[in-house]
Amino acid sequence: MRRRTLFTPSNPTLFFSRNDKLDPRLGDLVRSTKVAALSANKPGLVISGYPDDEGIQINGGRLGARKGPDSIRNFFYRMTPSPHRDPHLGLYDIGNLNVSEFSLSDRHKVAEETALSALRSSHHYVGLGGGHDYGYPDGAAFLNWCKDLGQKPLVINFDAHLDVRPSEEKLSSGTPFYRLLSHFSNFDFVEIGVQPHCNSKTHWQWVLDRGGQIISQEDILLSGESFNVYVTRALGEKLWQGRPTFISVDIDGFTSTAAMGCSQSWPTGFGVNDFMPLFHLLVSRLHVPLLGIYEVSPPLDFDGQTAKLAAQIMHVYLRSIEGKHE
Repeated sequence: MRRRTLFTPSNPTLFFSRNDKLDPRLGDLVRSTKVAALSANKPGLVISGYPDDEGIQINGGRLGARKGPDSIRNFFYRMTPSPHRDPHLGLYDIGNLNVSEFSLSDRHKVAEETALSALRSSHHYVGLGGGHDYGYPDGAAFLNWCKDLGQKPLVINFDAHLDVRPSEEKLSSGTPFYRLLSHFSNFDFVEIGVQPHCNSKTHWQWVLDRGGQIISQEDILLSGESFNVYVTRALGEKLWQGRPTFISVDIDGFTSTAAMGCSQSWPTGFGVNDFMPLFHLLVSRLHVPLLGIYEVSPPLDFDGQTAKLAAQIMHVYLRSIEGKHE
């Protein structure tokens, strides 16, 4: 029987270089790496792609997110490294999950096992969607990794949607946090940027009944406070220094003027200048070993704007890791 390939290496042309020692790019620094080799490599940031929008299709959304991972890579690897880059921190690209030979459920299992393997090998990990259904395998890997830490973990989801549709009948991009809250306990869960017109009363109450915290975009806007100030105050004691945290960013939480390239975005989402100061604070104060960025859809984008935004979020995350690794 032919052995199935779990991940396909990224196209080397994505690893941009100016061939200039005085102007290196991240494409000069990254190493294409097999999953099996991660345990032998020095700690670093592992980049993984989920070129899969079947979950979005099942949920009735517009397709195109399967092209998200490589579009994000295209811009990320063109960026310059931090002036304070730590040369002892690795940068690894394990390619894209093979979606052609596995069911959606099996693909999620492979993604979860891969992320968990990276974390247990002392790496940080970025999962690039693809549909937000991959928020479950990424989140499950994180929570399983946390079991031996003796610290209560935190899961933060930036999103216009709660994504707690029941998953018993079928998995979709609307089910990741229903699954996470159903399968795991003893973690704090916060949804930020949720929009009232995108979520049913039943789903809203379901999150609250399970101890989740919802910070709606409408409440932030009506408060008169900045996004950063309001959310930081609302999170309060949850933000203790070094707390293990998984951050999930569904790109449709942003305003459509900033991130039109997704299945569903709205003019009332949060802006880039709202998000970035808060994101800087979170990744500097908390211990964020895993970041997921989902639902970037290049066919729905203009001039790569949404993919560029995702790449910039990754760049901030990478710099935060380097700052703590010094």
